Amino acid sequence: MGLFSIITLLAVYLAIFLIGMTVMRSGLLQLSEERTKGYLTKFTDMPWKGLLIGILITGLLQSSSAVMVITVGLVAAGYLTFYQSIGIMLGSNIGSTFITELITIDISQLIFPMLIIGFLFLFSKKKLPFSFGSSLFGLGCLFVAMSGFESLAIPLAGFPSVQDMLAMTNNHHLFGVGIGTLLTAIIQSSSATTGISMSFLNNDLLSLSAGIAIMLGANIGTCVTAYLASIGSIKEAKLTAYAHIWLNVVGVAAFFPFIPWLSEFVSTLASSGDVQLAHSSLIFNLISSAAALPFVRPFARFVERVHG
Repeated sequence: MGLFSIITLLAVYLAIFLIGMTVMRSGLLQLSEERTKGYLTKFTDMPWKGLLIGILITGLLQSSSAVMVITVGLVAAGYLTFYQSIGIMLGSNIGSTFITELITIDISQLIFPMLIIGFLFLFSKKKLPFSFGSSLFGLGCLFVAMSGFESLAIPLAGFPSVQDMLAMTNNHHLFGVGIGTLLTAIIQSSSATTGISMSFLNNDLLSLSAGIAIMLGANIGTCVTAYLASIGSIKEAKLTAYAHIWLNVVGVAAFFPFIPWLSEFVSTLASSGDVQLAHSSLIFNLISSAAALPFVRPFARFVERVHG
């Protein structure tokens, strides 16, 4: 198989992954859109409440980018303050790890039934069955894409240019952070970036520490979506986007020296590379969000002073 064919297939599987995320999210959002906005505006008066709501809503919608776009929109509309938004973004970072844990589950025998049942429910005119069908069909697409990523990992790694890039990523963690940041900024999905990394991990083409570096970069790259949503908005909405960038960049910088430790620790929790990477993402986001939570108010003042 030629490089062009492999790149084309990779693009197709990436499109399937992103479409699956969108379809699943739209189904869940139809059931809870107004409720989501209500939770975000009513129960975020304290940072710890915002964190819990951020986890809940992001876990439900399976997209921290979507939650941040909604949050920026609510701040721009005056329903949320900049201060309230910080707790939400801390929670959204944790909630975003649920999808990476989910896609590590081996349900290969159920993928086809999920797609068929989900597709049939898409023809329903009733809200609940349609939303169920969207969620099921979207989830099936995610697993199809993950299977595709894994099948392409070894053929793709056979090309010298890809081998050089993998070697650089394995030997230089900062390069891996850059790859994760750039790829996520382009495709607008940290979950897809992590999913691609998992496929290389499972085929022993990428070390766990390199996969963690890419995952850390993906946490920075995901800030692009909220920043784009803030362009042309009021000052508080822009401050929300800047705060998101600061939180993720500082969190990654603080964790970067501990990549070897994290790699060793998660290796004791699971034997499979993809599960180890999913656990790494969860641990990183839990620790970084918990560490930042007590300092929300001084952090908000810092962002206002720098970008106000």
